[in-house]
Amino acid sequence: NAVAYVPPQVMFASTSAKEDRDGTKDSVANIRDTGFFCVNIVEYAMRDVMNKTSGPWERDVDEFELAGIERADCETIPCSRVANAPASLECKLTQIVQLPGEANFTVFGEVTGIHMRDDCLVDGIFDVLRFNPLARMGYRDYSVVREKFSLKRPGE
Repeated sequence: NAVAYVPPQVMFASTSAKEDRDGTKDSVANIRDTGFFCVNIVEYAMRDVMNKTSGPWERDVDEFELAGIERADCETIPCSRVANAPASLECKLTQIVQLPGEANFTVFGEVTGIHMRDDCLVDGIFDVLRFNPLARMGYRDYSVVREKFSLKRPGE
């Protein structure tokens, strides 16, 4: 989720924990340890591959290798990204907020680099209808973006 423009910032939420990760899951633990993360936009065609990476794998399991994901180096941060993702956002951690309850976290980061796949650009604009992105709805539910529209704000 984008949460600010200047500088560009994003956030995501993480819930539940793995026994080997000190009260959280791999993503939050890795971000806490390194101070960096990459958000990879997932398209409908890659839903099963994405889902495979969400398993309860041991800490030392390489999920890129496990799921057969092609890896690419990020340019502004020391971590990997999904090479063929429609878009990847390289981020520097700004804060992790622990929410009430058990193992509930919100992670915020400043976007330091962006990669967009050429076939997702139309006249220089990123077009989500080119790849049908997934949107997480909660629990085991997702939706697919297949339609978009714009609205003028009052006074524009």
